[in-house]
Amino acid sequence: MRRRTTMVVTGVSALALLTGCGAADMTQQASPFANARGAKTVTLSVQSWVGAQANVAVAQYLLEHELGYRVDTVQVDEVPAWDALSQGRVDAILEDWGHPEQEQRYVEDKKTIARGGDLGVTGHIGWFVPTYFAKEHPDVTDWKNLDKYAEQFRTPESGGKGQLMDGSPSYVTNDKALVKNLKLDYRVVFAGSEAAQITQIKQFAKEKKPFLTYWYTPQWLFEKVPMTEVKLPPYEEGCDADPEKVACAYPVTPLQKYLNADFAKDGGKAARFLENFRWTTEDQNEVSLMIAEQKLRPEEAAKKWVDSHESVWRAWLP
Repeated sequence: MRRRTTMVVTGVSALALLTGCGAADMTQQASPFANARGAKTVTLSVQSWVGAQANVAVAQYLLEHELGYRVDTVQVDEVPAWDALSQGRVDAILEDWGHPEQEQRYVEDKKTIARGGDLGVTGHIGWFVPTYFAKEHPDVTDWKNLDKYAEQFRTPESGGKGQLMDGSPSYVTNDKALVKNLKLDYRVVFAGSEAAQITQIKQFAKEKKPFLTYWYTPQWLFEKVPMTEVKLPPYEEGCDADPEKVACAYPVTPLQKYLNADFAKDGGKAARFLENFRWTTEDQNEVSLMIAEQKLRPEEAAKKWVDSHESVWRAWLP
């Protein structure tokens, strides 16, 4: 579930808010508090999707209110976030969906990044149709029958083909290769972001229109728009090794945390807390729903969750 954003620096410090198009430039903009030896400061990388925002909101709230740290956040694309973490420009990534190349380079070879353990949430990317459509057309849940419904999934953006809606071009996606290699009469159309994709899905659902979309679990939207997964050819180890030849489903991914290696060693209670941070899909969805649907500010959602789940987070404190 990988996203593309411009970098935004937020937090307690009076850092400038940066917006625009294109990839983040971590060489010029980062929190000055990252990797600050001896200081009670922590800088967290926060990805653009709401589940990742929920992780950071709760971690930030507890670091500040229970452990007395100053916390800043940096929003940046997934791959640049690994570069920033390696360089000490951020201290931790709390939700990674699997980047083998970066893991090999920074964790195994350079040893500038340390594993922070499981987040406790298992992620899965797939193709989904609205459940109301799947109930009317049960065979749509087998990829071999998708061409039968291509005309119903057609949109102005997809031309004469069925539309497979993706989020951002920088998400981890094999969809263009899958459409080509499975010889499907579809075109991948990017909504541009998770928020834009959610808006489109909600609009389709409101009008009871059929749609086929790249989507992922965990995600709070399933509570508002029930969706059913389309079964792709089964995933087998290594079947996605060549991005151009992928013709299988996405794997199930236990989501991981990563820390800057120096921070993992010298970050004291903050580093231990982030290593201990582990919650469930239900916990994450609860906070995500408050942020995305109830429109609570992240810190408000975090406080609400913290107030009602003390037995969970007390175990994370060092």
